[in-house]
Amino acid sequence: MYVGELFGLKGKVAVVTGASKGIGKTAAVGLAKAGAEVAILCRSEPKEALEGIADGRGYWIAADVTDEAAVDAAFAEIARRSGVVHVVFNNAGICIHEDSVDAPAENFRTVMNVNFFGEFFVARAAARIMMERGIRGSIINMASMSGSIVNLPQWQCSYNASKAGIIHMTKSLAVEFAEYGIRVNCLSPGYIGTEPNKRTPKDMMDVWLRMTPMKRIAEPEEMVSAVLYFASGASGYTTGSELIVDGGYSCI
Repeated sequence: MYVGELFGLKGKVAVVTGASKGIGKTAAVGLAKAGAEVAILCRSEPKEALEGIADGRGYWIAADVTDEAAVDAAFAEIARRSGVVHVVFNNAGICIHEDSVDAPAENFRTVMNVNFFGEFFVARAAARIMMERGIRGSIINMASMSGSIVNLPQWQCSYNASKAGIIHMTKSLAVEFAEYGIRVNCLSPGYIGTEPNKRTPKDMMDVWLRMTPMKRIAEPEEMVSAVLYFASGASGYTTGSELIVDGGYSCI
């Protein structure tokens, strides 16, 4: 089997959340280049992602992933418009840097609602369609190295806890959905050169680089190959797995 066939997604329908920028935008374009039709779920129009998807193989549905009814309605629209769902990249997420003693409890709830409950609502809505239509699909949850390590020098307990939950939720759903042929895996990046991280104060960035064996942060494009692996037939016997792409950070 040729590499293009192994990793290709021709004839597949992929859903990406949080694709207005960063990893989500890059992954949406990458999935489309691999041959998939891409449906993007996010609150604001992902103009850059849609511009990067050629031949009209992408469209946007406005949806807040923390709103279960809105997520269900969005997937119903995708099923109506595209017929099926084969792949989901569950990417929407937020992070708040603050110490836990003084942080408002509402901030913790906000992060958990987006990162944990949002990913659960999306995974469940996708799985329902896959089960109903007999699709042996792939759900890719966005976790983080922060689900396994504690970041320094910033404090971000809520984010870390949400991503640790995603890692175990991934394993749990993988076992639960296996009988339907639905694979569930997660991607755990390290520090990525997204716009928010590029604005990181120099003293904090210096700590990140010092603690990363490869001595650099990744570009969003370096996550696309991991997404394509989980999305395609290349990972046909892989489920419940976490792929860590962090430049070696979590090794030390």
